[in-house]
Amino acid sequence: MPFPLYLLALAVFAMGTSEFMLAGLLPDIASDLDVTVGTAGTLTSAFAVGMVVGAPLVAALARAWPRRSSLLGFILAFAAAHAVGATTASFPVLFTTRVVAALANAGFLAVALTAAAALVPPDKKGRALAVLLSGTTLATVAGVPGGSVLGALLGWRATFWAVAALCLPAAIGVLAGLPAHRVRIETTDGPALRTELAQLTRPRLTLVMLLGALVNAATFASFTFLAPVVTDTAGLDELWISVVLVLFGAGSFVGVTVAGRLSDRRPGLVVTVGGPLLLLGWPALALLADEPAALFLLVFAQGALSFALGSTLITRVLYEAGGAPTMAGSYATAALNAGAAVGPLAAATTLTTAAGDRGPLWTSGLLIAVALLIAFLLRAAITPDQGVETPQ
Repeated sequence: MPFPLYLLALAVFAMGTSEFMLAGLLPDIASDLDVTVGTAGTLTSAFAVGMVVGAPLVAALARAWPRRSSLLGFILAFAAAHAVGATTASFPVLFTTRVVAALANAGFLAVALTAAAALVPPDKKGRALAVLLSGTTLATVAGVPGGSVLGALLGWRATFWAVAALCLPAAIGVLAGLPAHRVRIETTDGPALRTELAQLTRPRLTLVMLLGALVNAATFASFTFLAPVVTDTAGLDELWISVVLVLFGAGSFVGVTVAGRLSDRRPGLVVTVGGPLLLLGWPALALLADEPAALFLLVFAQGALSFALGSTLITRVLYEAGGAPTMAGSYATAALNAGAAVGPLAAATTLTTAAGDRGPLWTSGLLIAVALLIAFLLRAAITPDQGVETPQ
């Protein structure tokens, strides 16, 4: 894989740390800013909504912008939002900084996904996406647990400062690694924006976007509220939150890596095997969450299955949106984050029910069940003879 791809992954690592880190910080943020844990959980949804809205909007605006300077500007705006968030004592202000950070992240990821696909041959998009998303999975392995430990020792604000600082080497990497002479997307030679937006009317594209959103909704529904499962349901010390997050992240890295080898040519295999296993895993985790050994094993497995299935579906978005070369990345980003917005909101409503802290785990199972039902009913749109098993 081209070296600039790994520099983009470094920036994704910094942004992924921010997107996922709230899973270990919500109780402290809620206590410090005098809100409920459920209310604090809306910070995750605010970030996701900003990503959903920002991805197509910023991608459309940035079609003719210099690619390298665009990516650099997005990273610096992201860092600034975290600096403000680290200093505020107001929940509404913190909420606003999450939206601003999300817009910057959306712009970066939309351009980066398109850039990553352009750096490799047409039949290697899945592997390129796996490298790019490795920044996110490594964030769950190292960045998020590290942020959780830092938050436990020095407070949640220290984690926000750390993310802002982490953006600086990522910005230097983008500046140094991407060639200056490839600065503009050739909009004059490519399709018009209206033509690219019209791709969204294609049934197969909207289907894989919907499935990707549902799978990611299931992932974020549980991941956002893992901290109370660890401390309250399993009865473990607060520092064990970091261990559980590391296990989830390690599983996600394995899942993305394996799927990266299969998603270009055998995506159907990932869906048909990974989907049912994922469906079984969330209820099993809900039932066994009070057993630490089972909790650790199932968190790892669900991380692997969630990211294997999710990354495969997002790869399909890039293939199905081949007629939208400058907007395909924004469609993938919007699908991912539509799920990340809906998942925590749905999960938060279960916290005050009889299900309690296990409610988000049951929510994840339900979302995967819906995804598999849709995939089954509309299976004609994703069968091999319709172009799923081989790149188009």
